Amino acid sequence: MASTAGPAAVRERVRTFALGLPGAVEEFPWGESVIKVNKKVFVFLGVEDGSQPGITVKLRDPEAHAHALTSPGAEPAGYGLGKAGWVRIPLAERAAPAAELLCDWTEESYRVIAPKKLIAELDGV
Repeated sequence: MASTAGPAAVRERVRTFALGLPGAVEEFPWGESVIKVNKKVFVFLGVEDGSQPGITVKLRDPEAHAHALTSPGAEPAGYGLGKAGWVRIPLAERAAPAAELLCDWTEESYRVIAPKKLIAELDGV
C-alpha cells in the first residue's frame, strides 16, 4: 500500500517508531541519522535535509526482503551491505511503501540486530 504522507512525514514516523524500541538511540555519523541498539545500526534514515529521502533496513526474512525489493526504486544497500540483507527503500517515489509497512520492516531489522534481552522486553516477556 502506497503512502499518502510526504517523504519527510513518513521518515519522521519511522524515526519516532524506531526510537521507541527498547535501547534505541539516534546518532549522526557521516552527517546521516542512524538508529542503533547495543551500538549497532538497525536503521539508516539518511540526511535530514530530505535531499534523498529513504530508509535502509536489514531484512533476513526472505519474504520481507523480497517484498521490500519490489518497492519503487528499492535496491540492495551500497558498500557491500546489500549482501548482508540490507535494503534501501526510497521514500520520494510515487508508490513508496506506507509508514506502517516501513515500521514493520524497521522492527524486523531491530530484531536482527538487538540482543535477546531487549527483544524479550519488546515482546513483553
